[in-house]
Amino acid sequence: MTTQETQWLNHIIAAEELHVLFQPIVDANQQAIYGYEALIRGPKTSPLHSPLRLFDVATQTGQLVELDLLCRRLAIRRFAELELPGLLFLNVMPLTIVERDFREGLTLGFIRESGLPAERVVIELTEHVPIHDYELMRQAVAHYRDMGFQVALDDLGAGHSSLRHWSELRPDFVKLDRHFISGIDKEPAKREFLRSILDVARSLDCQLIAEGVETAAEHLCLWELDRGLALLQGFYFARPSQQPPLQLNMLLPATTQLKSPAGRTARSILRTTDAVTTDCTVPIVADRFRQYPSLRCVAVVAHGKPIAVVRRNTFLTLFTNPYSHALYAKRDVLDVADPRMLVAEADMPLETLSQQLTDSQDIEQEDFVIVSADGDYLGMGNIVDLLREITAIQVRQARHANPLTGLPGNILINETLAAYLAAEQGFAAAYVDLDNFKAFNDAYGYARGDHIIISLSRLLQAQVESAGGFIGHIGGDDFMMLLPLEHWESVCDQILRSFEVMVPGFYEEADRLQGGIYIENRQNEMAFFPFVSISIAVKPILDTTTCKALDIAAELSELKHQAKKIPGNSLFIERRGK
Repeated sequence: MTTQETQWLNHIIAAEELHVLFQPIVDANQQAIYGYEALIRGPKTSPLHSPLRLFDVATQTGQLVELDLLCRRLAIRRFAELELPGLLFLNVMPLTIVERDFREGLTLGFIRESGLPAERVVIELTEHVPIHDYELMRQAVAHYRDMGFQVALDDLGAGHSSLRHWSELRPDFVKLDRHFISGIDKEPAKREFLRSILDVARSLDCQLIAEGVETAAEHLCLWELDRGLALLQGFYFARPSQQPPLQLNMLLPATTQLKSPAGRTARSILRTTDAVTTDCTVPIVADRFRQYPSLRCVAVVAHGKPIAVVRRNTFLTLFTNPYSHALYAKRDVLDVADPRMLVAEADMPLETLSQQLTDSQDIEQEDFVIVSADGDYLGMGNIVDLLREITAIQVRQARHANPLTGLPGNILINETLAAYLAAEQGFAAAYVDLDNFKAFNDAYGYARGDHIIISLSRLLQAQVESAGGFIGHIGGDDFMMLLPLEHWESVCDQILRSFEVMVPGFYEEADRLQGGIYIENRQNEMAFFPFVSISIAVKPILDTTTCKALDIAAELSELKHQAKKIPGNSLFIERRGK
């Protein structure tokens, strides 16, 4: 610590010269911003611009409590001024909690001045020094909760004894340190660790927030890992800003259908089964079950819409003694029906239906009701039929998948492209190809070349599926993307930027320093080949009625050659016919 830093700190506190930034915390399930974490920066021209250095100097000079309270007051005031939605996650030092604020209720005073309800503020405990008196800390946390605040524990897995903090303080939220999120798509050990932490969080009725999500691959991995991890934060969504976004500008995997439009729906397993109305009596239902021994479940409808079901096994247990028939002879069906039932729209993808059945642990899942888009009763579905259909789909997809990447191959690409056209909704078709890839293969061998293709496939898959699109592997280093019109430009831009960052890592250090490799060309002369790059050719398709799948594929192949004429990572867009 220098004299200059001390002087700067005194000036910052006296002049309140701090900048408040906000970074969104997103709810992947709700497709919305859940809240914002308030972050502090010192003046850009000062040696205390970094918050780490700012708080270190404050700790050394004995001004940590004063600085922390100032940050808190400015953050609350700015959050209210911007009228940001959701919760405010407010970083608070434990030392401050057990000192002035615990005694004087300063934070409550700050939010009352701003007009912000206490229920919208989360006290996020951030460590710079260890906690020694847990009894006092528990009292302070209980005091905050009594005032309406929620409590979060920051950076689980880093700092001082954070697991003990979780056990002792029982926070409402726990934020997982970014170390465990970075590269989670490539590290199985991190995924196993996160599964264990999720189990603990559920048992303690605590919500987990994944910090440090920076890539689409990490995002997709977190979503696929466990649907219970919905709260996410990181540069992938938005960087800290003085004017943060008020809504998400991207689709999240949790609300996209990770399947091709050619996938089958609940209509494919619909069994036409007559329903009964609410005025039907129990003996009539009993006769129905006796007449049709294979009938497992009957729906009860009111004005054509299902309101309950009668399951065969449960129903027959009512008639286990000789007095049952007399007891139920004049009863209506609703007296024995179960209102708990799973209802699926006929156009629901089988993959989505399967997930809903898996999640519905409190409902007998053998049979479910299928309805129209308007909610009218159509018939019944059975889990055995569902499993049979999904198994058939998976077997077929595996048979026609590319063996290297596991992505859909040419047959599935053509079928999906035809399905996109049949849907009569605009989309963008894109061809992805690698440049200078043969030179890389010749220099490093096919195993290293395969590693590039697999890495590219993961990048493409994460980006495309996050946007609700389709990705297929034509063969070799060629891929096909089908993207929504509103997202294709941002997806292509992110792919190009991400690949440019990752590609130097495929090369040895000497080649990395010189930006490429020297190998013999076809004329037996040494030639220089720059880093492998991507060429993307895009054809936006607005009018699907005049296009054919094979024609689009052929045209994209031609457009690819135009893209490859552009040096480096390139994007070529077919604008004709728009």
